[in-house]
Amino acid sequence: MATLSSSPSPSILSSSTANPKTPYLKPPLLFSPKPLTTALTTALATTTLLLTSPPSSIASDSYNVYYGTAASAANYGGYGGNSDKKASAEYVYDVPDGWKERLVSKVEKGTNGTDSEFYNPKKRQEKEYLTFLAGFRQLAPKDVILNNLALSDVELQDLIAGADSLVSEEKKDENGQLYYVYEIDGIGKHSLIAVTCAKNKLYAHFVNAPAPEWKRDEDTLRHIHESFKTVGSSAQHLKEFSIHGHTP
Repeated sequence: MATLSSSPSPSILSSSTANPKTPYLKPPLLFSPKPLTTALTTALATTTLLLTSPPSSIASDSYNVYYGTAASAANYGGYGGNSDKKASAEYVYDVPDGWKERLVSKVEKGTNGTDSEFYNPKKRQEKEYLTFLAGFRQLAPKDVILNNLALSDVELQDLIAGADSLVSEEKKDENGQLYYVYEIDGIGKHSLIAVTCAKNKLYAHFVNAPAPEWKRDEDTLRHIHESFKTVGSSAQHLKEFSIHGHTP
C-alpha cells in the first residue's frame, strides 16, 4: 500500500540548501486523505451492503396454499356460504409469500369464469389465476380446449397469435387424473397453463410473466404452476395433498 509522506524529496532539500534565502514551502495538498481506519471502514461497509442487499427476484422457499371453491357467480360472496374454504375447496395452488390477491367481481366471474387471482405487487403482470367452466365431463382434444379458453381471454388470444413456440402435453397425477399442460413463449411474455376436469367442471390454472421476470423467476413460476391440483371435499384428499410437499 502506498504511504503518504510529508518529508521533502532529496531534490527539494538540495535546492533549499543552495539558496538559504528561499525557505522551503511544503506544497499544498490537492486532497484530504482519509485516515486508514476510515477508508477500511467505508470499504467494509460497502462490501457488506453489496452482500446483504436482497435480490429483486421473487424466488422463495415460502409459499401459502390457496383453497379455491369455484363457487358460481350467484353464490359468490354470499352470506357466509364459503366461510370454511378449506373444507369446501375444489382446487388448491401455491402462492409465493408477498403476492397480493386481486378480488374478482361477480361480473367477471360470471363472464369468463375467473375464480381467483394473485399477483406480484412489484410487477402486476407477473401473476397466477384460475378460471373454471361448468358442464364438462371430460377433456376435449388439447387444441380444442386451448382455443375455447382463448375465446373469453383476450390476453391469451394475443399470446397464442404471436407465440414463438407452443408446447402441449398430457400428464396424470398419482390418482390417474388427466391434466393438459401448455407452455407458450410469446412476444415479451411467457405462460404456463394446466387444465383438467373434475366434478363436471373444467379448471384452468394460468401462470403469466413478462419475459424479464420469467428469466429471473422461472423456478418459482414453475413451482406454482406444478402446485395446482383439484381436490375432493374429504379430509383424506387434503391429507394426501399435504403429504406431497404442501402444508394446508
